[in-house]
Amino acid sequence: MPRWVLLTGAILVVGGAAVAMLLLLGFNLGPRGLTVGLIAAVLPVPVLVACFLWLDRYEPEPVSYLLFAFAWGAAPATLTAYGVNTLAANVIELPESLVGVLVAPFIEELMKALGPLLILWVRRNQISGITDGIVYCGLSGVGFAMVENILYLGGHAFNAGYEQYGPASGTALVFGLFIARIFMSGFAHPLFTSMTGLGIGFAARSANIWVRVLAPIPGLILAMMLHGSWNLMAILSAGRSPYIFLYGYIAVMVPVFLTMVGIALWVRAHEGRLALKVLPPYAEAGWFTPPEVASLGTLGRRHAARVWAKRVGGDAGRQAMKDFQFAATRLALVRDSFNRGLEPDLVQQAHSRAEEAGLLQTMSDARYFYAGRDPQMPPARWDGETYHLVFPDGVLRRVPAPPEPVVPLPIPLSPVVHHY
Repeated sequence: MPRWVLLTGAILVVGGAAVAMLLLLGFNLGPRGLTVGLIAAVLPVPVLVACFLWLDRYEPEPVSYLLFAFAWGAAPATLTAYGVNTLAANVIELPESLVGVLVAPFIEELMKALGPLLILWVRRNQISGITDGIVYCGLSGVGFAMVENILYLGGHAFNAGYEQYGPASGTALVFGLFIARIFMSGFAHPLFTSMTGLGIGFAARSANIWVRVLAPIPGLILAMMLHGSWNLMAILSAGRSPYIFLYGYIAVMVPVFLTMVGIALWVRAHEGRLALKVLPPYAEAGWFTPPEVASLGTLGRRHAARVWAKRVGGDAGRQAMKDFQFAATRLALVRDSFNRGLEPDLVQQAHSRAEEAGLLQTMSDARYFYAGRDPQMPPARWDGETYHLVFPDGVLRRVPAPPEPVVPLPIPLSPVVHHY
Protein backbone atom coordinates (compact mmCIF):
# COMPACT_ATOMS: atom_id res chain seq x y z
CA MET A 1 0.00 0.00 0.00
CA PRO A 2 1.48 3.41 -0.97
CA ARG A 3 2.85 5.45 1.90
CA TRP A 4 0.82 8.53 0.97
CA VAL A 5 -2.42 6.52 1.18
CA LEU A 6 -1.55 5.31 4.68
CA LEU A 7 -0.50 8.78 5.78
CA THR A 8 -3.63 10.40 4.39
CA GLY A 9 -5.87 7.78 5.97
CA ALA A 10 -4.17 8.11 9.35
CA ILE A 11 -4.48 11.90 9.30
CA LEU A 12 -8.15 11.79 8.33
CA VAL A 13 -9.14 9.16 10.89
CA VAL A 14 -7.07 10.40 13.82
CA GLY A 15 -7.49 14.08 12.99
CA GLY A 16 -11.25 13.78 12.51
CA ALA A 17 -11.65 11.86 15.74
CA ALA A 18 -9.48 14.39 17.60
CA VAL A 19 -11.62 17.31 16.41
CA ALA A 20 -14.81 15.46 17.31
CA MET A 21 -13.46 14.53 20.75
CA LEU A 22 -12.34 18.10 21.42
CA LEU A 23 -15.79 19.42 20.53
CA LEU A 24 -17.39 16.77 22.73
CA LEU A 25 -15.18 17.67 25.67
CA GLY A 26 -15.83 21.36 25.19
CA PHE A 27 -19.59 20.78 25.05
CA ASN A 28 -19.67 18.59 28.16
CA LEU A 29 -17.14 20.45 30.31
CA GLY A 30 -17.27 24.02 29.09
CA PRO A 31 -14.18 26.17 28.51
CA ARG A 32 -13.28 26.38 32.20
CA GLY A 33 -13.59 22.68 32.96
CA LEU A 34 -11.85 21.71 29.73
CA THR A 35 -8.89 23.98 30.48
CA VAL A 36 -8.44 22.76 34.06
CA GLY A 37 -8.92 19.13 33.08
CA LEU A 38 -6.48 19.39 30.18
CA ILE A 39 -3.75 21.01 32.29
CA ALA A 40 -4.09 18.43 35.07
CA ALA A 41 -4.38 15.44 32.73
CA VAL A 42 -1.31 16.36 30.67
CA LEU A 43 1.01 16.55 33.70
CA PRO A 44 1.72 12.79 34.02
CA VAL A 45 1.92 12.17 30.26
CA PRO A 46 5.64 13.07 29.80
CA VAL A 47 6.60 10.75 32.66
CA LEU A 48 4.61 7.81 31.29
CA VAL A 49 5.80 8.38 27.72
CA ALA A 50 9.40 8.63 28.92
CA CYS A 51 9.08 5.25 30.65
CA PHE A 52 8.06 3.55 27.41
CA LEU A 53 10.72 5.36 25.38
CA TRP A 54 13.32 4.26 27.95
CA LEU A 55 12.13 0.69 27.47
CA ASP A 56 12.71 1.07 23.72
CA ARG A 57 16.36 2.19 23.95
CA TYR A 58 17.94 -0.75 22.13
CA GLU A 59 16.10 -0.12 18.86
CA PRO A 60 14.00 3.08 19.02
CA GLU A 61 10.84 3.04 16.94
CA PRO A 62 10.09 5.75 14.34
CA VAL A 63 8.58 8.83 15.95
CA SER A 64 5.73 8.88 13.43
CA TYR A 65 4.52 5.42 14.49
CA LEU A 66 4.86 6.26 18.18
CA LEU A 67 2.81 9.42 17.66
CA PHE A 68 0.20 7.44 15.76
CA ALA A 69 -0.16 4.94 18.62
CA PHE A 70 -0.53 7.73 21.19
CA ALA A 71 -2.93 9.73 19.02
CA TRP A 72 -4.99 6.64 18.29
CA GLY A 73 -5.55 6.04 21.98
CA ALA A 74 -6.30 9.71 22.59
CA ALA A 75 -8.78 10.25 19.75
CA PRO A 76 -10.44 7.35 17.84
CA ALA A 77 -10.27 4.96 20.80
CA THR A 78 -11.71 7.40 23.35
CA LEU A 79 -14.36 8.71 20.97
CA THR A 80 -15.62 5.22 20.09
CA ALA A 81 -15.49 3.98 23.68
CA TYR A 82 -17.33 7.07 24.91
CA GLY A 83 -20.05 6.54 22.33
CA VAL A 84 -20.50 2.84 23.13
CA ASN A 85 -20.49 3.38 26.89
CA THR A 86 -23.02 6.20 26.56
CA LEU A 87 -25.21 4.06 24.32
CA ALA A 88 -25.13 1.17 26.78
CA ALA A 89 -25.97 3.39 29.76
CA ASN A 90 -28.48 5.88 28.31
CA VAL A 91 -30.13 4.07 25.40
CA ILE A 92 -30.00 0.40 26.34
CA GLU A 93 -30.22 1.51 29.99
CA LEU A 94 -27.88 -1.07 31.42
CA PRO A 95 -27.02 -0.64 35.10
CA GLU A 96 -23.95 1.49 35.70
CA SER A 97 -22.18 -1.43 37.36
CA LEU A 98 -22.61 -3.64 34.26
CA VAL A 99 -21.39 -0.88 31.98
CA GLY A 100 -18.31 -0.40 34.15
CA VAL A 101 -17.46 -4.08 34.57
CA LEU A 102 -18.51 -5.58 31.22
CA VAL A 103 -19.05 -2.97 28.50
CA ALA A 104 -16.29 -0.46 29.24
CA PRO A 105 -13.42 -2.97 29.57
CA PHE A 106 -14.44 -4.71 26.35
CA ILE A 107 -14.79 -1.68 24.09
CA GLU A 108 -11.97 0.36 25.63
CA GLU A 109 -9.35 -2.39 25.44
CA LEU A 110 -10.48 -3.37 21.96
CA MET A 111 -10.21 0.18 20.66
CA LYS A 112 -6.88 0.90 22.37
CA ALA A 113 -5.42 -2.26 20.83
CA LEU A 114 -6.76 -1.56 17.35
CA GLY A 115 -4.15 1.14 16.60
CA PRO A 116 -1.11 -1.09 17.33
CA LEU A 117 -2.86 -3.94 15.52
CA LEU A 118 -3.15 -1.71 12.45
CA ILE A 119 0.60 -1.10 12.62
CA LEU A 120 1.16 -4.86 12.86
CA TRP A 121 -1.08 -5.45 9.85
CA VAL A 122 0.17 -2.66 7.60
CA ARG A 123 3.82 -2.38 8.70
CA ARG A 124 4.65 -5.70 10.36
CA ASN A 125 8.41 -5.08 10.14
CA GLN A 126 8.03 -2.06 12.45
CA ILE A 127 7.10 -4.38 15.33
CA SER A 128 10.19 -6.49 15.83
CA GLY A 129 9.30 -8.16 19.11
CA ILE A 130 7.52 -8.06 22.44
CA THR A 131 9.22 -4.84 23.49
CA ASP A 132 7.78 -3.00 20.50
CA GLY A 133 4.33 -4.46 21.16
CA ILE A 134 4.44 -3.24 24.76
CA VAL A 135 5.66 0.21 23.70
CA TYR A 136 3.02 0.79 21.03
CA CYS A 137 0.16 -0.54 23.18
CA GLY A 138 1.42 1.31 26.24
CA LEU A 139 1.48 4.62 24.39
CA SER A 140 -2.02 3.99 23.11
CA GLY A 141 -3.08 3.43 26.71
CA VAL A 142 -1.35 6.65 27.81
CA GLY A 143 -3.23 8.62 25.15
CA PHE A 144 -6.54 7.08 26.18
CA ALA A 145 -5.91 7.73 29.88
CA MET A 146 -5.04 11.37 29.19
CA VAL A 147 -8.37 12.12 27.52
CA GLU A 148 -10.33 10.11 30.08
CA ASN A 149 -8.62 12.05 32.85
CA ILE A 150 -9.68 15.31 31.21
CA LEU A 151 -13.29 14.17 31.59
CA TYR A 152 -12.88 13.14 35.22
CA LEU A 153 -10.70 16.00 36.42
CA GLY A 154 -12.49 18.72 34.49
CA GLY A 155 -16.05 17.44 34.95
CA HIS A 156 -16.44 15.18 37.98
CA ALA A 157 -13.93 17.19 40.01
CA PHE A 158 -13.56 20.84 39.04
CA ASN A 159 -16.98 21.61 37.57
CA ALA A 160 -18.80 19.72 40.33
CA GLY A 161 -16.93 21.54 43.09
CA TYR A 162 -17.06 24.90 41.31
CA GLU A 163 -20.83 24.79 40.86
CA GLN A 164 -21.46 23.96 44.51
CA TYR A 165 -18.88 25.93 46.47
CA GLY A 166 -16.76 27.93 44.05
CA PRO A 167 -13.30 27.67 42.47
CA ALA A 168 -11.49 26.79 45.70
CA SER A 169 -13.66 23.72 46.18
CA GLY A 170 -13.25 22.74 42.54
CA THR A 171 -9.48 23.03 42.79
CA ALA A 172 -9.43 20.94 45.97
CA LEU A 173 -11.46 18.20 44.31
CA VAL A 174 -9.12 18.23 41.31
CA PHE A 175 -6.14 17.82 43.62
CA GLY A 176 -7.77 14.94 45.51
CA LEU A 177 -8.83 13.13 42.35
CA PHE A 178 -5.41 13.75 40.81
CA ILE A 179 -3.77 11.93 43.72
CA ALA A 180 -6.23 9.03 43.59
CA ARG A 181 -6.58 8.66 39.83
CA ILE A 182 -3.18 9.66 38.45
CA PHE A 183 -0.62 9.38 41.23
CA MET A 184 -2.01 6.08 42.55
CA SER A 185 -3.34 4.51 39.37
CA GLY A 186 -1.95 6.42 36.42
CA PHE A 187 -0.35 3.20 35.19
CA ALA A 188 -3.69 1.36 34.88
CA HIS A 189 -4.65 1.97 31.24
CA PRO A 190 -1.10 1.50 29.88
CA LEU A 191 -0.73 -1.64 32.01
CA PHE A 192 -3.95 -3.21 30.75
CA THR A 193 -3.18 -2.50 27.11
CA SER A 194 0.39 -3.75 27.49
CA MET A 195 -1.10 -7.23 27.95
CA THR A 196 -2.30 -7.01 24.37
CA GLY A 197 1.18 -5.79 23.45
CA LEU A 198 2.61 -9.11 24.65
CA GLY A 199 0.38 -10.96 22.19
CA ILE A 200 1.21 -8.55 19.38
CA GLY A 201 4.92 -9.06 20.03
CA PHE A 202 4.54 -12.84 19.88
CA ALA A 203 2.58 -12.52 16.64
CA ALA A 204 5.26 -10.35 15.06
CA ARG A 205 8.07 -12.83 15.79
CA SER A 206 6.34 -16.07 14.81
CA ALA A 207 6.57 -17.82 11.44
CA ASN A 208 3.39 -19.80 12.13
CA ILE A 209 0.40 -18.20 10.42
CA TRP A 210 -2.00 -19.28 13.18
CA VAL A 211 0.19 -17.77 15.89
CA ARG A 212 0.42 -14.56 13.87
CA VAL A 213 -3.36 -14.34 13.70
CA LEU A 214 -4.36 -15.66 17.12
CA ALA A 215 -1.55 -14.56 19.47
CA PRO A 216 -2.97 -11.07 20.19
CA ILE A 217 -6.32 -12.52 21.31
CA PRO A 218 -5.23 -14.01 24.68
CA GLY A 219 -3.43 -10.77 25.51
CA LEU A 220 -6.53 -8.75 24.63
CA ILE A 221 -8.74 -11.01 26.76
CA LEU A 222 -6.34 -10.68 29.69
CA ALA A 223 -6.38 -6.89 29.28
CA MET A 224 -10.19 -6.89 29.37
CA MET A 225 -10.24 -9.13 32.46
CA LEU A 226 -7.78 -6.94 34.36
CA HIS A 227 -9.67 -3.81 33.35
CA GLY A 228 -12.98 -5.33 34.42
CA SER A 229 -11.50 -6.43 37.76
CA TRP A 230 -10.14 -2.93 38.33
CA ASN A 231 -13.54 -1.36 37.70
CA LEU A 232 -15.27 -4.00 39.83
CA MET A 233 -13.02 -3.20 42.79
CA ALA A 234 -13.84 0.50 42.42
CA ILE A 235 -17.59 -0.19 42.26
CA LEU A 236 -17.56 -2.54 45.26
CA SER A 237 -15.42 -0.09 47.20
CA ALA A 238 -17.88 2.74 46.56
CA GLY A 239 -20.93 0.64 47.45
CA ARG A 240 -19.65 -1.39 50.37
CA SER A 241 -16.24 -0.69 51.89
CA PRO A 242 -13.32 1.46 50.71
CA TYR A 243 -10.98 -1.27 51.94
CA ILE A 244 -12.05 -3.53 49.07
CA PHE A 245 -10.22 -1.37 46.55
CA LEU A 246 -7.21 -0.98 48.86
CA TYR A 247 -6.88 -4.73 49.39
CA GLY A 248 -7.39 -5.43 45.70
CA TYR A 249 -4.88 -2.76 44.77
CA ILE A 250 -2.21 -4.26 47.04
CA ALA A 251 -3.00 -7.94 46.46
CA VAL A 252 -3.70 -7.91 42.72
CA MET A 253 -2.72 -4.77 40.84
CA VAL A 254 0.65 -4.09 42.46
CA PRO A 255 1.89 -7.66 41.83
CA VAL A 256 0.57 -7.53 38.25
CA PHE A 257 2.33 -4.20 37.71
CA LEU A 258 5.63 -5.42 39.15
CA THR A 259 5.41 -8.64 37.13
CA MET A 260 4.80 -6.69 33.95
CA VAL A 261 7.76 -4.42 34.71
CA GLY A 262 9.94 -7.49 35.19
CA ILE A 263 8.74 -9.00 31.91
CA ALA A 264 9.33 -5.73 30.08
CA LEU A 265 12.89 -5.45 31.40
CA TRP A 266 13.62 -9.08 30.54
CA VAL A 267 12.36 -8.83 26.97
CA ARG A 268 14.21 -5.54 26.51
CA ALA A 269 17.47 -7.24 27.51
CA HIS A 270 16.63 -9.95 24.97
CA GLU A 271 17.51 -7.55 22.15
CA GLY A 272 21.03 -7.29 23.56
CA ARG A 273 21.27 -11.06 23.94
CA LEU A 274 19.96 -11.46 20.41
CA ALA A 275 22.84 -9.38 19.06
CA LEU A 276 25.34 -11.66 20.81
CA LYS A 277 23.58 -14.69 19.33
CA VAL A 278 22.97 -13.55 15.76
CA LEU A 279 25.87 -11.26 14.85
CA PRO A 280 28.97 -13.50 15.36
CA PRO A 281 28.67 -14.89 11.78
CA TYR A 282 29.05 -11.31 10.55
CA ALA A 283 32.26 -11.05 12.59
CA GLU A 284 33.51 -14.28 11.01
CA ALA A 285 32.76 -12.74 7.62
CA GLY A 286 34.70 -9.57 8.45
CA TRP A 287 31.76 -7.21 8.85
CA PHE A 288 32.24 -6.85 12.63
CA THR A 289 35.12 -7.22 15.03
CA PRO A 290 34.44 -9.55 18.00
CA PRO A 291 34.69 -6.63 20.47
CA GLU A 292 32.06 -4.73 18.49
CA VAL A 293 29.66 -7.65 18.83
CA ALA A 294 30.48 -8.01 22.54
CA SER A 295 29.92 -4.29 23.13
CA LEU A 296 26.28 -4.63 22.02
CA GLY A 297 25.30 -7.16 24.68
CA THR A 298 24.11 -4.82 27.44
CA LEU A 299 23.16 -1.19 27.87
CA GLY A 300 26.16 -0.75 30.17
CA ARG A 301 28.54 -1.93 27.46
CA ARG A 302 26.84 0.30 24.91
CA HIS A 303 27.22 3.29 27.19
CA ALA A 304 30.92 2.50 27.69
CA ALA A 305 31.38 2.33 23.92
CA ARG A 306 29.71 5.73 23.45
CA VAL A 307 31.88 7.26 26.18
CA TRP A 308 35.00 5.92 24.47
CA ALA A 309 33.81 7.12 21.05
CA LYS A 310 33.27 10.62 22.43
CA ARG A 311 36.75 10.61 23.98
CA VAL A 312 38.45 9.78 20.69
CA GLY A 313 36.03 11.40 18.23
CA GLY A 314 34.17 14.11 20.12
CA ASP A 315 30.42 14.59 19.82
CA ALA A 316 30.51 13.35 16.23
CA GLY A 317 32.17 10.15 17.43
CA ARG A 318 29.56 9.60 20.11
CA GLN A 319 26.71 10.14 17.66
CA ALA A 320 28.38 7.82 15.17
CA MET A 321 28.68 5.09 17.81
CA LYS A 322 25.03 5.59 18.69
CA ASP A 323 24.07 5.23 15.02
CA PHE A 324 26.27 2.15 14.79
CA GLN A 325 24.56 0.53 17.78
CA PHE A 326 21.05 1.23 16.53
CA ALA A 327 21.92 -0.11 13.08
CA ALA A 328 23.55 -3.22 14.57
CA THR A 329 20.49 -3.92 16.73
CA ARG A 330 18.23 -3.59 13.73
CA LEU A 331 20.56 -5.84 11.73
CA ALA A 332 20.30 -8.51 14.43
CA LEU A 333 16.51 -8.37 14.22
CA VAL A 334 16.55 -8.57 10.42
CA ARG A 335 18.93 -11.54 10.47
CA ASP A 336 16.86 -13.24 13.17
CA SER A 337 13.80 -12.87 10.92
CA PHE A 338 15.69 -14.68 8.17
CA ASN A 339 16.81 -17.42 10.54
CA ARG A 340 13.30 -17.96 11.90
CA GLY A 341 11.64 -17.98 8.47
CA LEU A 342 9.44 -14.97 9.20
CA GLU A 343 9.60 -13.70 5.62
CA PRO A 344 8.73 -16.51 3.18
CA ASP A 345 7.62 -14.06 0.52
CA LEU A 346 10.34 -13.32 -2.06
CA VAL A 347 9.46 -9.62 -2.17
CA GLN A 348 9.81 -9.34 1.60
CA GLN A 349 13.11 -11.20 1.47
CA ALA A 350 14.43 -8.84 -1.18
CA HIS A 351 13.35 -5.86 0.92
CA SER A 352 15.08 -7.29 4.00
CA ARG A 353 18.28 -8.00 2.09
CA ALA A 354 18.29 -4.43 0.84
CA GLU A 355 17.76 -3.23 4.41
CA GLU A 356 20.59 -5.51 5.56
CA ALA A 357 22.96 -3.99 3.00
CA GLY A 358 21.92 -0.48 4.02
CA LEU A 359 22.52 -1.22 7.70
CA LEU A 360 25.96 -2.64 7.00
CA GLN A 361 26.81 0.49 5.03
CA THR A 362 25.53 2.70 7.86
CA MET A 363 27.83 0.93 10.30
CA SER A 364 30.79 1.19 7.94
CA ASP A 365 30.19 4.92 7.59
CA ALA A 366 29.90 5.34 11.37
CA ARG A 367 33.30 3.75 12.02
CA TYR A 368 35.02 6.59 10.18
CA PHE A 369 34.43 8.91 13.15
CA TYR A 370 36.12 6.77 15.81
CA ALA A 371 37.89 3.64 14.49
CA GLY A 372 41.69 3.92 14.53
CA ARG A 373 41.64 7.29 16.33
CA ASP A 374 42.64 6.11 19.80
CA PRO A 375 46.35 6.94 20.36
CA GLN A 376 46.49 4.35 23.14
CA MET A 377 45.81 1.52 20.69
CA PRO A 378 48.51 0.04 18.41
CA PRO A 379 47.91 -0.07 14.66
CA ALA A 380 45.73 -3.12 14.03
CA ARG A 381 43.21 -4.67 11.67
CA TRP A 382 40.62 -7.45 11.90
CA ASP A 383 40.12 -9.72 8.86
CA GLY A 384 37.32 -11.92 10.16
CA GLU A 385 39.63 -14.56 11.65
CA THR A 386 42.62 -12.93 13.34
CA TYR A 387 43.98 -9.54 14.35
CA HIS A 388 46.89 -7.99 12.44
CA LEU A 389 48.87 -6.04 15.06
CA VAL A 390 51.94 -3.86 14.58
CA PHE A 391 54.23 -4.59 17.54
CA PRO A 392 56.72 -2.07 19.02
CA ASP A 393 59.51 -3.60 16.92
CA GLY A 394 57.59 -2.57 13.81
CA VAL A 395 56.74 -6.13 12.76
CA LEU A 396 53.16 -6.96 11.71
CA ARG A 397 51.98 -10.15 13.40
CA ARG A 398 48.74 -12.15 13.33
CA VAL A 399 47.12 -12.57 16.74
CA PRO A 400 44.08 -14.83 17.29
CA ALA A 401 41.00 -13.35 18.92
CA PRO A 402 40.75 -14.01 22.68
CA PRO A 403 37.83 -16.15 23.92
CA GLU A 404 36.38 -13.14 25.77
CA PRO A 405 36.90 -9.90 23.80
CA VAL A 406 37.87 -6.75 25.65
CA VAL A 407 35.01 -4.25 25.42
CA PRO A 408 35.19 -1.84 23.75
CA LEU A 409 38.27 -2.53 21.63
CA PRO A 410 38.54 -0.07 18.74
CA ILE A 411 40.01 -2.30 16.04
CA PRO A 412 39.21 -1.23 12.45
CA LEU A 413 38.24 -3.76 9.81
CA SER A 414 40.68 -4.85 7.15
CA PRO A 415 40.06 -3.54 3.63
CA VAL A 416 39.03 -6.98 2.38
CA VAL A 417 36.06 -8.26 0.40
CA HIS A 418 33.51 -9.48 2.90
CA HIS A 419 32.32 -12.98 2.21
CA TYR A 420 28.98 -13.04 4.01
